[in-house]
Amino acid sequence: MPWIDLRSDTVTQPTPAMRQAMATAEVGDDVYQDDPTVIQLERLAADMLGKEDALFVPTGVFGNQLAVFTHCRRGDEVIAGDDSHLVWHENGAPAVISGVQLRTIASRQGLLEPSEIASRIRVGEDIHIPRTGLICLENAHGNGRVIPLATMEATAAIARKHGVPIHLDGARVFNAATYLGCDVKAITQHVDTVMCCLSKGLAAPVGSILAGPAAFIKRARYNRKLLGGGWRQAGVIAAPGILALTEMTQRLDVDHDNATYLAQQLAEVPGIEVDIEDVHINMVWFALPDGVDVPRLMQAFEAAGIRANGAYGGKMRLVTHWQIDREAIDRTVSVIRSVVAG
Repeated sequence: MPWIDLRSDTVTQPTPAMRQAMATAEVGDDVYQDDPTVIQLERLAADMLGKEDALFVPTGVFGNQLAVFTHCRRGDEVIAGDDSHLVWHENGAPAVISGVQLRTIASRQGLLEPSEIASRIRVGEDIHIPRTGLICLENAHGNGRVIPLATMEATAAIARKHGVPIHLDGARVFNAATYLGCDVKAITQHVDTVMCCLSKGLAAPVGSILAGPAAFIKRARYNRKLLGGGWRQAGVIAAPGILALTEMTQRLDVDHDNATYLAQQLAEVPGIEVDIEDVHINMVWFALPDGVDVPRLMQAFEAAGIRANGAYGGKMRLVTHWQIDREAIDRTVSVIRSVVAG
């Protein structure tokens, strides 16, 4: 029995077409910049994201940290949401790699008020204060919510006024564009650089993209090598990345619809709390009724061939992706219903 894996969309396995593309990919040496498949991927990504150039990097964290490292000087301050991936899930890397400090803002379910960002930008030449080197945004946010275009636009206007660049953690930016019903460029036009994951919902086995101005990407390529991220025959993993961008971005609405269906089914289980309005992309957060035996639930999941993470901050998260269909969702909800009922 194949596993139903709802822990995250990071667990997605490459599609059969991706595996075939990996087997037949034309390769070179990317440190010499002569791997034709990597070049094709980077040009495609830059075009789709509306940027001058792009760089293939190993992971989303690598892409974010490479952006910080390339944008900032040591001692700079980086403005970010207090619940952002950069703050919570990147191992303190901004301090270790770039020597910068984070100035956090309390977010409203992932949304940073532009006025709050403006109030934290360091203004003037006071020798006692650090320089504001970067503003980091996240869309879609790790909580599954999408930030409105109007907020992105207002933040961009503030950043331009002060001459501070914006980097977007766009790990799931194509999910955000799908939710908003817009081209992804409508989001990325408001930022200087963007990182997007080719894995997660796009199902490539590895890799992310960092895109931005050509001069920035030239510096980032140097820094990528400095950080140990130089590829050799990387075409074998760039090939599925091309399919991630050309094919898998076009079906993300299926994952979103399945997440909404999952949320609706969970809402019908007595005692479960789920806010369907918060289901913007492929993530469903919900609270179990008081007194539910969570270890028993996890055992029931395993017995039914279901993988899920336990409660996080009092809630559970289930994530849909291309390998999760309605039958898998029904089976999952049935297990939850049985355990909740006692």
